[in-house]
Amino acid sequence: MYWFIFCDNRLLLEKEEEGSYTIPFGKHPPVPLSENPLTVPSTDDIVCQTGTADVSAEETDRYILVALRATWDMLEPRFYLIAGKASQLLYWERHSHFCPACGTATESSPLPVMRFCPSCRHELYPFISVAILALVRKGDEEILLVRARNFKGAFHGLVAGFLEIGETLEECVAREVKEETGLDVCNITYFGNQSWPFPSGLMVGFTADYAGGEIKLQEDELTDGAFYNRGNLPPLPLKSSLARQMIDGWLTHSSSLSK
Repeated sequence: MYWFIFCDNRLLLEKEEEGSYTIPFGKHPPVPLSENPLTVPSTDDIVCQTGTADVSAEETDRYILVALRATWDMLEPRFYLIAGKASQLLYWERHSHFCPACGTATESSPLPVMRFCPSCRHELYPFISVAILALVRKGDEEILLVRARNFKGAFHGLVAGFLEIGETLEECVAREVKEETGLDVCNITYFGNQSWPFPSGLMVGFTADYAGGEIKLQEDELTDGAFYNRGNLPPLPLKSSLARQMIDGWLTHSSSLSK
């Protein structure tokens, strides 16, 4: 079985002879675990376990610890996706030990991903935060790119924000663009979605067209924002992100981006 082991939110990878990396495989975990392992559900034909470990060494001759985001171009795509699922499973497990309704310690369930309260029978499932991404076009030659205060790298991305209670995804797009930049948009069209295990979210991407207004940044959210053409783009998000996929789609074939 494959072992997706995390230490301080970093994933344990095994070094291979040719210089590449993989997920440790074996009957037993490659390092001692802090708690009992969990089975990662819905991984097709392979058995995957996940858990946390107190790994004392940053790097050994056999293993290395790498931040989950950085493993995108180090692992096979299927292993990267499973690692994201494993990370979310561990995050949920850490935050579901007590019932939010009555405070009683919860118990595990025969179902793969569910805990329940033995006192009030409240059932707990993983909570997934839904956020939108908005690629706003101004004509055929420009898109809106912004720099958020919480970005960890020196890049510009798309307007983003969390879905609120009672709101449709399209309403969320229009509201977030208006709140963060002061702009109005139209022709809001679904692009795609991506699991975002940082720590447990779903990113839903939309394209939209500029409909009016002048850029006025929400300064507690953004430090910069402007329309850019293909010839003057700032540094962009990682290729593993949905935002980058949307931008790359516009760069190569903007007329069919949302079709």
